[in-house]
Amino acid sequence: MKPELEEAKLKAALEAVKHVRNNSIVGLGSGSTAAYAIVAIGEKIKSENLNVMGIPTSYQAFALAVKHGIPLTTLEEHAVIDVTIDGADQIDVNLNLIKGMGAALAREKIVASASKQNIIVADESKKVKVLGEMEQPVPIEVLPFASSQVQRKIEAIGGKPVLREGKGKLGPVITDNGNMILDAVFGEINDPVSLGEKLSQCTGVVEHGIFTKIDAVYIGRKDGSVEIQEA
Repeated sequence: MKPELEEAKLKAALEAVKHVRNNSIVGLGSGSTAAYAIVAIGEKIKSENLNVMGIPTSYQAFALAVKHGIPLTTLEEHAVIDVTIDGADQIDVNLNLIKGMGAALAREKIVASASKQNIIVADESKKVKVLGEMEQPVPIEVLPFASSQVQRKIEAIGGKPVLREGKGKLGPVITDNGNMILDAVFGEINDPVSLGEKLSQCTGVVEHGIFTKIDAVYIGRKDGSVEIQEA
């Protein structure tokens, strides 16, 4: 990643963290940009002496939150989350997203569904006119027992699924939930809501990486500015 893009991600995260207030429950997203937000939340808790608790969406987010002193809780203890700050792999002009290249999409969507406010942080390279541009795949978490069946169903609705292989190990990527990830290319996705519904109807699919209910997106630009788009 180029240094200017890393700086853009950091500035977007710092702006988004301004939504974290005292006595709030915060969803902690996964990925490199969300990681900047987690670090900033930890610093904000210390510097402002805030009473804030986080709900992490992955082991990565959990470990980073512990490292930076963010008290953690669960959805069982706090069913309603005040704000979730997360990243994205692609963002279209209508604030629809593709997420899940970090394999945390199921937990990310669960946390997002429990949140009063969902904020996405990203650098400007993640912006596109239409989801699926540049052969961007849609990550799909599937039960291992159903992976071959789900692949056939995805092909039937026009996708090209590939089982995600691990790096540094033989075999597939295994999610925090013990499932597999299929990366499916659909080309340009002009109706992400409809595609999401079709994927959800495939028996064996745990969750898919199309997200359509976002409140605001903070886009860090190379020139140092942060663009804010609200739904």
